Amino acid sequence: MANNVQDIRPKGPDSEKITINLGYVDLGHVDLLVQEGFYSNRTDFIRTAIRNQIERHADVVRQAVTRKSVDLGLRHFTRADLEAARDAGQMLDVRVLGLATIAQDVTPELARATIASLTVLGALHASAAVKSALADRIK
Repeated sequence: MANNVQDIRPKGPDSEKITINLGYVDLGHVDLLVQEGFYSNRTDFIRTAIRNQIERHADVVRQAVTRKSVDLGLRHFTRADLEAARDAGQMLDVRVLGLATIAQDVTPELARATIASLTVLGALHASAAVKSALADRIK
């Protein structure tokens, strides 16, 4: 019976797990709101609170994204992208608010030859070797 169990909601690649510390009183307030039916669980409360704060500061975020020339959302760099930049003699200044990914077939040498700086507000997914090669360029 256990051999045919399937996870019907596998974790998608569009999220990152974080840990927060809350005081007991704040946690009690969250639990009370969950108990009273305002939220389905603690996670629902926290996600809602974060989204409300992001919306509250939306104008500031939009201005900062424009001012800093930041890519918003998902930015994926393939080996072909970086080879094209190298062949054109370009060094990339990468700025991402969201998720930046560097393909698994990108070598540390290619990453260093093409990425001058890397600033990610969110998450960076790349091989450990590429992250290590770019360590002095990650801000």
